Amino acid sequence: MNKVILMGRLTKDPEVRYTQSSNTLVASFNLAVNRRFVKQGEERQADFISIVAWSKIGEFCSKYFKKGQQVGIIGRIQTRTWDDDQGQKHYITEVVAEEAYFADSKKENNESNAFGDFSSAETPDFSISSDDDLPF
Repeated sequence: MNKVILMGRLTKDPEVRYTQSSNTLVASFNLAVNRRFVKQGEERQADFISIVAWSKIGEFCSKYFKKGQQVGIIGRIQTRTWDDDQGQKHYITEVVAEEAYFADSKKENNESNAFGDFSSAETPDFSISSDDDLPF
């Protein structure tokens, strides 16, 4: 099974391009995903994950996702290789988005836009320690 669930912040606005053969929309962006655990005395670290969204999901992401916004992505990991003009082989691992969600909460006052203020919200800490009571 190849299934990935990520929540993170966009490092910049999605980039849109179209395939040459079928003129299909492709949106690409990176998510900064916080690591779950923080070593004592160190700052929280993040991994930067490449996301690719095709067709309608790509159109949705390109239209509504903006830099700094927290989003949720469900998809699959894909690896690919290609040779550049100089004959150099390149490898990439990316997540192909199959579902995309807003993960920021809306502001409670009237100043927020339709999807909330994404510039000032903090990333919640979803970590569970071994001492926490689990619901199962």
